Amino acid sequence: MSQFSFTAKELSEIVGFKSLLNNPQQIIQHLLTDSRKITDARNSVFFTLKGTKDAHQYINALYKLGVNSFILTDLDFNTETYTNANFIWVKDATAAMQQIVAVHREKFDYPVIGITGSNGKTIVKEWLYQLLAPDYDIVRSPKSYNSQIGVPLSVWHMSDDYNLGIFEAGISVVDEMKNLERVIRPDIGILTNIATAHDEGFESRTQKLQEKLSLFDHAKVVISNSQYVLTLPKDKIVFTWSIAQDADLKVNEIIRDGAKATISAIYQQNNIEIIIPFSNQVSVENAIICWATLLYLGIEQEVIAKRMEKLLPVKMRLELKNGINQSAVIDDSYNSDFSSLDIAIDFLNQQNQHPKKTLILSDIYQSGKSAKELYQDVANLLENKGVNRFIGIGPELSLYGNLFPAGSLFYNSTHEFIAQFNSEDFKNETILLKGARDFEFERISKMLTQKVHDTVLEINLNAIVHNLKHYKAKLKPGVKLMAMVKAFAYGSGSDEIANLLQHHRVDYLAVAYADEGVALRQAGINIPIMVLSPEVSSFEAIFDYNLEPELYSLRVLQAFATFLSDKKVNNYPVHIKLDTGMHRLGFEKETVNELATMLNAQAVLKVKSVFSHLVASDSDLHRDFTLQQIADFEAMTKILEDCLSYTFLRHISNTSGISKWPEAQFDMVRLGIGLYGIESVEEEKPLLTNVASLKTTISQIKTLKKGETVGYGRSGIMAHDGKTATVKIGYADGYPRALGNGKGTMLVNNQLVPTIGNICMDMTMLDITGIDVSEGDEAVVFGGGLTVYELAKQLNTIPYEVVTNISQRVKRVYFYE
Repeated sequence: MSQFSFTAKELSEIVGFKSLLNNPQQIIQHLLTDSRKITDARNSVFFTLKGTKDAHQYINALYKLGVNSFILTDLDFNTETYTNANFIWVKDATAAMQQIVAVHREKFDYPVIGITGSNGKTIVKEWLYQLLAPDYDIVRSPKSYNSQIGVPLSVWHMSDDYNLGIFEAGISVVDEMKNLERVIRPDIGILTNIATAHDEGFESRTQKLQEKLSLFDHAKVVISNSQYVLTLPKDKIVFTWSIAQDADLKVNEIIRDGAKATISAIYQQNNIEIIIPFSNQVSVENAIICWATLLYLGIEQEVIAKRMEKLLPVKMRLELKNGINQSAVIDDSYNSDFSSLDIAIDFLNQQNQHPKKTLILSDIYQSGKSAKELYQDVANLLENKGVNRFIGIGPELSLYGNLFPAGSLFYNSTHEFIAQFNSEDFKNETILLKGARDFEFERISKMLTQKVHDTVLEINLNAIVHNLKHYKAKLKPGVKLMAMVKAFAYGSGSDEIANLLQHHRVDYLAVAYADEGVALRQAGINIPIMVLSPEVSSFEAIFDYNLEPELYSLRVLQAFATFLSDKKVNNYPVHIKLDTGMHRLGFEKETVNELATMLNAQAVLKVKSVFSHLVASDSDLHRDFTLQQIADFEAMTKILEDCLSYTFLRHISNTSGISKWPEAQFDMVRLGIGLYGIESVEEEKPLLTNVASLKTTISQIKTLKKGETVGYGRSGIMAHDGKTATVKIGYADGYPRALGNGKGTMLVNNQLVPTIGNICMDMTMLDITGIDVSEGDEAVVFGGGLTVYELAKQLNTIPYEVVTNISQRVKRVYFYE
């Protein structure tokens, strides 16, 4: 039996207070938390974790796909039709998973390192992996899996194939760490730092520190900055480091030279030194933590110094880019381990733009398994996940090519692949690049990726998911959610955002015009789509692509009904717009009775929803008006309900309404700009995550004298001797001309610099006097330290206008961690 498996009967004995076991000896090797991410149905157990939707509703579909074991909490769930299934009832599915993995963890006695802190956990974990890989077979958290669910999913991969574990743990509120401590049970604890992250979940920074330190309750040693020593139990062995005070590893000098840093320290009364290929303060601190850990583990200083010089940057996010020949490229070309491969293929399968899915994979290093066993697992994974085409690069993959499907291609090296590359072999498909660093897959990425303008809008897909969950958590049970993806998804890119939203099971999408809906259907979006501004000329496309129009007047309603009659179609889904005070589109009070009579007298239209729009839901000043809108909406929909012989969804609440008017949720809400990290309600703003960052690069730097002029019309005048930088963005890209002559600012080397002169069509000039920068360096238009709110303020407008005005010639690059 595999080292990481239980029988269904054993799981029942560990966590169940009640069970129905039709196959008690079924082997469980996979913990399934997402019904869309099945690796091996037969040997999986599905946990009905708490969420915005009841996970029990997915049991039937999973059973049909071959999953036969379920851990559930609903005592009333009807099991009669599941004749071959195992059901184990628990009080809390997340706690049950943690308990199962805690039992699994007890099987292994090799050392485990547990890492926590406010920042740097993932970097320290990945650098320790790089530094210790020559000495150990390491199992570690994939990417940044450090949550209440991510930690048990990581620790579940422990087996006798390894002899060291490294896991990170993150918490956001009190009492969470005790659950993770039981799962990880680290022998060696590492505390990175205590900063502002998640402060809102704790009464004080001291309380947060104590909570994090509870991860080390049973650790033999804690590696920590000496400033935190007094907070640790007095009987705990501590290995300290410090830049400012006495410690086991006392850093006494840091010399930065360009991109490198030399760090000198005293250890056991000896002067020692490392050089790292990074110079920023965060990287220096993370490297010192790793240095201290290696010294504690007994690695020779000479060996440490050699390895530190070769540290590689940690890239934890996947990039989704436009590829050649109408393809899409997912670039994860900096690491290649089995756990992150599984995650990356799930992301590949979320993309519906192209039915064909291709994986280009390099040899996988330090897996802890024999090569044959490893690549058989990879081949099984590809089959289970439905990858259409496989290309393997590396001598090991080539050697075990017989394990993969017929038609797979193999190359001994990246050089060999590039030498035989034919661009016509890659078209109309989504391609996942997954390679160990030594294979330099960035060279393949450049060949497969559409050439991009140096000005890019980076879209953080994790932030979209965070914001979606934030608003879903505010909804009452049963309330549906419609996501607005009109205007190119508020500038973020419709196809990619819609795919993500469909994957996360929003109930509806809404677009402004039919052609936007057609594009989404062509990109593989199959959930309902409402068209807000249907035109008579677009009825054919609406019908052909199963789109659902908003009907806002008797003229449009009659025209669409006539169109459907000619098609001999009945009960076509439509949405009725009511005007409760916006006075833009919609049926007014005086026409609702006539509307009801007309709807009741025909059979071609089926009302799916009736809705209106709050005019000032974010404003306390207009509270009475909003209340009147809600009351009018209820009265108008009541007339329609009384007249029609069926029910329909009602919705009036927009982004701000979700936050401020819970009584107006009705049957569905419409989430718009908040999904993209922008809110009008002040108290909501810090709770959202920034989605988009607009960045460009410096083309040229000039040294100018006081009084010299810059740009068209000589409107920019140097007030002093200094330097200017020309960056690759202008008003054709969506950087308005109104921001010229010092009205706008950008971030260069983390410092705000003003524009100088008029904004050109494709370029902007910045005054960078006194700033240490080089040609090719990055300039941030908004994102990070310069928010879109600030840019909107500079323009005397609203963030909506800023993001939707970004030209489509600015390439969108999507990131997913």
